[in-house]
Amino acid sequence: MATANAAGAADAFLATLDDSQRKAAVHAFDDEAQRARWSNLPVSMVRRAGLRMGDLKPAQREAALRVLAAVLSKAGYEKVNAIVEADEALREGSGRGSPAFGRDEFFVSFVGKPSATAPWMLQYGGHHLAINATLHGTNGVLTPTLIATQPAAYVRNGKTIRPMGAENDLAFALVNSLTPAQRSQAILGPVFRDLVLGPGRDGKTIVPEGVQGTSLDARQRRLLMELIAQWAGIINEASAAPRLREIESRLADTWFAWSGPTAPGSAAYFRIQGPTLVIEYAPQNLGGIPANHIHSMYRDPTNDYGRKPTGR
Repeated sequence: MATANAAGAADAFLATLDDSQRKAAVHAFDDEAQRARWSNLPVSMVRRAGLRMGDLKPAQREAALRVLAAVLSKAGYEKVNAIVEADEALREGSGRGSPAFGRDEFFVSFVGKPSATAPWMLQYGGHHLAINATLHGTNGVLTPTLIATQPAAYVRNGKTIRPMGAENDLAFALVNSLTPAQRSQAILGPVFRDLVLGPGRDGKTIVPEGVQGTSLDARQRRLLMELIAQWAGIINEASAAPRLREIESRLADTWFAWSGPTAPGSAAYFRIQGPTLVIEYAPQNLGGIPANHIHSMYRDPTNDYGRKPTGR
């Protein structure tokens, strides 16, 4: 049902476009170059393919966002919107202007024709965001997906928005729940200032490090799963539920690693790695504020771009 709803929303969006826009929006499913054409950098530095949101008419833009809402969970859609609005806050406050930042500078495209049965992929991204969602029948795969934010917090309508606040808070709760023996395993010697498996690193692997799931108690395992769900739960619930069950079934073989201070609010890198999972979180000090510029990556080394269900 989720894929059918998403395909229906995609068809409705495509119906609002003219022929040249449709040609720009839809790529062949075997277009591997387009599949891997995503980045963390501003669009002024790495141009995205597809349709620029700022070039769409209001009705077209709303239709594009309905596709995104159908593919993602409610919480996932809200997170993505908060990231986009953080970029708008950056545009408003930086003085650098709209060519690099802002809600207009995000792009939407499809790899494969949207279908309820045949495989296709939604790409939506720009600065600090790359949603790569592959749908095939009842299967939905969100890896690889990059979520990031700058600033880490901003104010809209009198309310403070933290696009990645839950990720930050849960991670510090987990690391500070560790015993001294667990900490000695979890905390790494090297300092990581950015993602190891970020854009352009498809197919690369790293050796698991840190404290293993077998060493965690029940409360710590719950915290770890809550933390993982901040990424795995971005996709619609029908796709997220089996994915989370798969991850939890292999939690004993999942590792949690930390690099940096453990005081809440500090700029500290962490990584979660299991047989079918790699999550990285890499914050940076910006403007004298620790962790005001955050990058994160969500991958499945066995199934990035939905290679399993699509048979590719």
